[in-house]
Amino acid sequence: MAQEKDLKTILSKLRYTDDAKVVQQITEQIQQVQARMAGIRHKLVVMSGKGGVGKSMITVNLALALARQGLRVGVLDVDLNGPCVPRLLGMKGQLLTVTPNGAVPPTGPYGIKVASMDFLVKESAPVRWNGPMDVSPVWLGVMEMNVIREFLADIVWGELDYLLADLPPGAAADKPPVLTGFLPDLAGAIVVTTPSEVASQVVQKSIGYATELGLTVLGIVENMSQYRCPSCGAEHELFEGDTQGLCEALNIPLLGRIPFDRTFAKTFDKGIPLLDDTHPTIQRFQEIAGRIQTLLDYKKVLAQRL
Repeated sequence: MAQEKDLKTILSKLRYTDDAKVVQQITEQIQQVQARMAGIRHKLVVMSGKGGVGKSMITVNLALALARQGLRVGVLDVDLNGPCVPRLLGMKGQLLTVTPNGAVPPTGPYGIKVASMDFLVKESAPVRWNGPMDVSPVWLGVMEMNVIREFLADIVWGELDYLLADLPPGAAADKPPVLTGFLPDLAGAIVVTTPSEVASQVVQKSIGYATELGLTVLGIVENMSQYRCPSCGAEHELFEGDTQGLCEALNIPLLGRIPFDRTFAKTFDKGIPLLDDTHPTIQRFQEIAGRIQTLLDYKKVLAQRL
């Protein structure tokens, strides 16, 4: 594997003996990642260049939409310093179960499996990184990279149809290349934005970055596209941006628009996921999930013909 060869080449140039067998340890862990991921059909990342666009909410509800169809779904919460996926799914306080074969992730609604730093720290406790980065902040990225690799290698995901990786806000630009390195068979990325012109400008840069990494952008989800009145159900514009125009300029599908729904938001904020599949916002997510599946099927057929 290219990643293993690159690591060995770098370490071979350093003037010290590998008494701790670092190469062997990391190589074995990478092989373990490959073994764990072998049972997962589709691996997707959900990302955005802008914080505050509701990316985790989109990730959680896409996972629910896929699981409602009877598909086996997992969510990897890659936001190590601000994990919130467990709370949104009503899984606060649950723990990973350690077994001789690895750590078994707890399951949420519809059997969704979740791996998150939130399961490893006390409530309200900050994630503090102690070690070499006290001297050099460069080591912070290395430490976080190791944690992500351990999540992928040590979690017993089993057989899944979809694994959604919820990436942290856009400032953490190291996470996409880390995941593309660990998971060279990523099916693609789903990008989340709002109709705000500021968000669209930042998200456009994030899409360019993902493309440079060789990551396929399956499409954009526009969150908070409108405000849905809780009394009458009428929807009103919140921003004056043009996400449709952005998609056309970049030749990327607009997967769907999700309105800001106060009732919907309040339930998730309290850690009570909305499971009523007749709710209009839930139906929007079901439509988006269907489009994602169609795109992946088309991508598979196209790959077979080439």
